[in-house]
Amino acid sequence: MNVHEFQGKSVLKAYNVDIQEGFVAETPDQAVMVARQLKELFGSDFCVVKAQIHAGGRGKGGGVKLAKSAEEAGQLAQKMLGMQLVTPQTGPEGKKVKRVLIAQDVYYKGQTEPKEFYISMLLDRNTGKYIFMYSPDGGMSIEEVAERTPERIFTETIDPSSGLQPFQARNIAFNLGLTGEAWKSMQRFLPAVYEAFMGCDAQLLEINPVLKTSDDRIIAVDCKLVLDDNALYRHPDLAAMRDVDEEDPVEVEAGSHNLNFVKLDGNVGCMVNGAGLAMATMDIIKLSGGAPANFLDVGGGANPKTVEAGFRIILKDPAVKAILINIFGGIVRCDRVANGVVEAYKSIGSISVPVIVRLQGTNAEEAKLIIDNSGLEVFSAISFRDAADLVRKVLN
Repeated sequence: MNVHEFQGKSVLKAYNVDIQEGFVAETPDQAVMVARQLKELFGSDFCVVKAQIHAGGRGKGGGVKLAKSAEEAGQLAQKMLGMQLVTPQTGPEGKKVKRVLIAQDVYYKGQTEPKEFYISMLLDRNTGKYIFMYSPDGGMSIEEVAERTPERIFTETIDPSSGLQPFQARNIAFNLGLTGEAWKSMQRFLPAVYEAFMGCDAQLLEINPVLKTSDDRIIAVDCKLVLDDNALYRHPDLAAMRDVDEEDPVEVEAGSHNLNFVKLDGNVGCMVNGAGLAMATMDIIKLSGGAPANFLDVGGGANPKTVEAGFRIILKDPAVKAILINIFGGIVRCDRVANGVVEAYKSIGSISVPVIVRLQGTNAEEAKLIIDNSGLEVFSAISFRDAADLVRKVLN
């Protein structure tokens, strides 16, 4: 589950990570009020107006602006709120901005120049260990740094059994080129980031930029936090941060029916039980000359309601030219799924694309008879090859 920047920062702050302070505004008047509040707290007329959407690259798309007064903050908020913000991560359709974060100006002048770094933490599934990934070249161009100068991207592997060790934090600080008080500040910053990542069961914690201020403080200026959906039951406070308006409406609908759905760019809809079978089914479609339009796993408890929901979700995609249902009856009986297909087909009323059904496993023969005798325009397949041939046939 993704959360907004302001929510991610609140999580960091709860674990004693120093952050760029700010408050959310949903109207221009609120933005003015927040900017004035920040001036009272920090003594600066300057503040930053940041669009809150689930996508990176907001600065490049015009979603991060510096305001020199509270009134200008209100003007910038008025322009941002309601706009369709397009960034390299949103696609051409962009995302609608419904709230902005009014944040303190942390690039103030002092004894030294501010410096931006990149720090992220994630799981390395190959080793079963965690990784701090970091670079002395943080900011909006971090992707270009990774592409053009990969030697400027460093990693530190963390064994979960022992956690982040002091020598590793020192190593990161040295590689970032820090000295003096800033070096000490980083020694406090990194363990707090580690605790935040572990404490909220995150999949990814990315802070870009991490800023060394002109008075040698180390603070998180941004935060991208991705939480593990499977662990949200342990964090009801974090689960409450979910913003379904930022998610794909079709995927939200699928989730409400306990279906695992991912939209893809293809022309054959898939309905399968089990991730492994789903991957094999998508291979079949590719080998048959088509392309999978989705990943849809109905799980082990397929019934008429879930099958009908799966049909309706797949048919929302106008690119779908055929539907392939591929079910292995291990936990669920094939005849039960076949009845579900027939009932769903009748309930929907009219399905305008060919439907291919392959059911194997418990009561597979009975299931085939149900499909064949239903009187519906449904193609029945026995083997993978049969399914592939039928996909090829209906597409041509």
